[in-house]
Amino acid sequence: MTWSATVLTIQPDMFPGPLGMSLCGKALAESAWSLEMHDIRRHATNRYGSVDDTPAGGGPGMVMRADIVAAAIDAVDRRERPVILMTPRGRPFTQARARELAAGPGAIFVCGRFEGIDQRVIEGRNLEEISIGDYVLSGGELAAMIVIDAIVRLLPGVLGASESLSEESFEQGLLEYPHYTRPQVWEGREIPEILTSGHHRKIRDWRLAQSLELTKLRRPDLWDAWQRRNGAAPTKH
Repeated sequence: MTWSATVLTIQPDMFPGPLGMSLCGKALAESAWSLEMHDIRRHATNRYGSVDDTPAGGGPGMVMRADIVAAAIDAVDRRERPVILMTPRGRPFTQARARELAAGPGAIFVCGRFEGIDQRVIEGRNLEEISIGDYVLSGGELAAMIVIDAIVRLLPGVLGASESLSEESFEQGLLEYPHYTRPQVWEGREIPEILTSGHHRKIRDWRLAQSLELTKLRRPDLWDAWQRRNGAAPTKH
């Protein structure tokens, strides 16, 4: 079965965008996955195509209406796919969640705009709220593209070499080690000698040490989790 993404948005012309290029675009052209855009404005109840209204209780901005967003969700063939709302208040998106979604039939992505969408449709349609980071975008479309890209590259045959996936950042709970290639010397900086030694075990040990050090310095949360999994006491920060 082809992995299938459906995107609910008021900006359907933003797609496929980057998803139509490089690995994802090639896989899309080869029908390794499918992408469908559904314009939420199709379900507007007035001739202006309005999908939002003023927030209950007052305040700035506008809120996407529950009845209109729900109608858009209900018009899509769900096929046991999760319905995901891209929102800064959602659970952080992780490589582990990307793998779970890649193993399923696909996903439906709801892209909010304005101040967000009515809470009642989130509850009434059991939306999974996902965040790609602690910042705010103009809408959920770019966030949905990022999540779809992270999933599609995990689909069988899309990336090619399976070992490339296993050594990437977050796959082992650590940040990825540094990479080097020719020329041997660039602006006075040399490739670390160990990488040209031909000693594969020493190279693996060096790369692991680099991953551990980078993770400890840059992501103490991942470092503590890795220590707990490996029987060490978490570091005090």
